[in-house]
Amino acid sequence: MMATPTGPVLLFDGECGLCHRCVRLLLRLDRKARLHFAPLQSPAAQAYLRVQGLPAEDCDSLVFVPDWAGAAPPLRRTEGVRAALRLCPGIGHALAAVLGVFPTAWRDGGYKLIARWRHRIWGGWRPRPLARPEWTARFFG
Repeated sequence: MMATPTGPVLLFDGECGLCHRCVRLLLRLDRKARLHFAPLQSPAAQAYLRVQGLPAEDCDSLVFVPDWAGAAPPLRRTEGVRAALRLCPGIGHALAAVLGVFPTAWRDGGYKLIARWRHRIWGGWRPRPLARPEWTARFFG
């Protein structure tokens, strides 16, 4: 695990099975290793959320931080998903484009519905090793 990342960071629910599956997909798609990850429950993520005035207890919404050291505003829900996917060439870009066809209100409505049911459908996360050891360095928190 890294101490402090540079560049974009995706904050995700560290207790959610669906969220971890999505993170693992992004790890595979992001061949240039630009994206870093931290659980929303981690001290670093909690401090970031408080500084940004975002609810620290809300783990139902992922947060995409364009530059951990920069001043760019964070993106939440489907805008955050699209921003993370745009960092991934090929299929990631295509998925981001497909999501962009739908209005944000529709996308976020679907996101909130899935967020409400995700623990019941996909369950909690049981830690297991990452497919590639070098991926470990892309997590912090």
